[in-house]
Amino acid sequence: MVKLLVVDQHPIVCKGLELIFSAMRDIKFMGSVNNGEAIFDFLKTTPVDVILTEIDLPKLNGITAIRRIKTDFPNVKIIMFSAQSEEVYAVSSIKAGANGFIPKSASLETIKEAILKVNSDGLHLSDALMLRLNKNAKGLKGSSYYKKLSTREVEVLKLLASGKRNKDIAKELVINEKTVSTYRARLMKKLNVDNLVDLVNISNTMDL
Repeated sequence: MVKLLVVDQHPIVCKGLELIFSAMRDIKFMGSVNNGEAIFDFLKTTPVDVILTEIDLPKLNGITAIRRIKTDFPNVKIIMFSAQSEEVYAVSSIKAGANGFIPKSASLETIKEAILKVNSDGLHLSDALMLRLNKNAKGLKGSSYYKKLSTREVEVLKLLASGKRNKDIAKELVINEKTVSTYRARLMKKLNVDNLVDLVNISNTMDL
């Protein structure tokens, strides 16, 4: 069961999500806080797997909070859940360390799927944003990257770029999830990136 923390300055949003997730069997609502600083007090006392947070927060904005969370609680997954423009804020959120971006106009099913996906080491972005990232990557020269990667690393990169979770990759390649995580870290180091969006962008230049 995924342990969820909701961060939003509007009580009605927090209460609404609490009522929704309380009825789900695979997601457990652990609580909510209404500002960026309060996230860290909560995490010190309560185990959390995924944080669903707004960008526009009192005391500490969502982007800055993400960076701190990734430093202090690196195993916690983060989804930006915002009414702000995806086109403007989604990539910035991911580069700061978020594992996904969901607009507040998203359906309940999309929110649930995103939470479960990022909890399994996946990346959640809309199809429209992924298409823009793919288009932005066209025209770049990525053939030189081949020299840096082993055949297995290219396989893992291709699967990561297609949106597969570590668990799915492990099953497809008949290896364990820990090994997939090792390959993922190695790919980021070799390709000089520190987030999955940039890794996907590079994979698109390589014509995998």
